[in-house]
Amino acid sequence: MKDSLSLRRFLSIALDEDTPDHSTISRTRRLIDVETHRQVFSWVLGLLAGQGLLLGKRIGIDATTLEANAAMRSIVRRDSGESYEEFLTGLAKASGIETPTREQMAQLDRKRKKRTSNKEWKSTTDADARIAKMKNGRTHMAYKAGIPTDRSSSVGWKAEHAVDMESGAVVAVTLQGADLGDTTTVKETLAEAAISVAELVEREADLHPEAEPKVNVDGIE
Repeated sequence: MKDSLSLRRFLSIALDEDTPDHSTISRTRRLIDVETHRQVFSWVLGLLAGQGLLLGKRIGIDATTLEANAAMRSIVRRDSGESYEEFLTGLAKASGIETPTREQMAQLDRKRKKRTSNKEWKSTTDADARIAKMKNGRTHMAYKAGIPTDRSSSVGWKAEHAVDMESGAVVAVTLQGADLGDTTTVKETLAEAAISVAELVEREADLHPEAEPKVNVDGIE
């Protein structure tokens, strides 16, 4: 916010005034229940639609994966509770290395054909984190982060945003596990966006039955 002139102007914060710390927003946001978040989101969409800033005809969908504050070494097997290091030690001993070093275990891990799976492994420090490959090709515990929908915390996860292509307005947001690809989750996000647009069409018809519709009456095309 400090270096954004447009935000300063919108919030009437002069250039010689300090801006609120980011934690002011994040902490306050956590105190608001999910249903209130939903109502505010719907209210904002209504304002945008009323000003002709949300057509709801063409939708773009994208998501972002962020590394979780949890280490891969924190994972354990779901069935036995065995740590990853214990698992690798067992593999090393099975291959004839009685007292393996960390370097030997790392080398053994790289040679394994079957990689770690979220069905078999979980983090002991962050139950929401998922094993995922990052953009740099490395494997980490990760989220796809963003706005809460059916979960009370806004920390973590993959946020998949549906955006009105004419105005850039965010029409819907869904939260997904970091191990799920966009092609797997896009249908859910598209369905949420379609519901939002349909509700706006219905709202327009109730408030202004005689006026020319501003939101596409056929919904997302």
